[in-house]
Amino acid sequence: MSLRPTCVSSSLQLRLVVAGAAPLPVRAELRYDVLDPYAVQISFHTGGPDGEVVEWTFARQLLTDGVAGPVGEGDVQAWPSSGAGLPVVCLSLSSPSGRALFELPLQGLVDFLGQTYAAVPTGSESDHVDVEAELALLLWAEPET
Repeated sequence: MSLRPTCVSSSLQLRLVVAGAAPLPVRAELRYDVLDPYAVQISFHTGGPDGEVVEWTFARQLLTDGVAGPVGEGDVQAWPSSGAGLPVVCLSLSSPSGRALFELPLQGLVDFLGQTYAAVPTGSESDHVDVEAELALLLWAEPET
């Protein structure tokens, strides 16, 4: 029986950096599932009238590397910095809908990442991937029309 968790989640208060204005608080849920051991999902709660949630999924390693230095190309980039006098990790996201820059509290992010590595240590990610099932999905997938 394994004592390692199958999912890790954390709620963090982020800051949305707005040009020419004070940063806005944004609640976000970080989630890691051992069934997708290379990825981290962040759900941003926009605070809209319908309680809209915007979800992004990207490599766990990107967040890990972003704690120590600039990393990422294209749509997702991360780097260490300071915001309001506290250490943060900046997370820049861009999509056809627009761009956003968030500040994640460094300690909260490090705590979350530490829990993910306790669940799936570095180098053992492939032990948690069912390659045959993934190939079956690819081979039997219906072509898009």
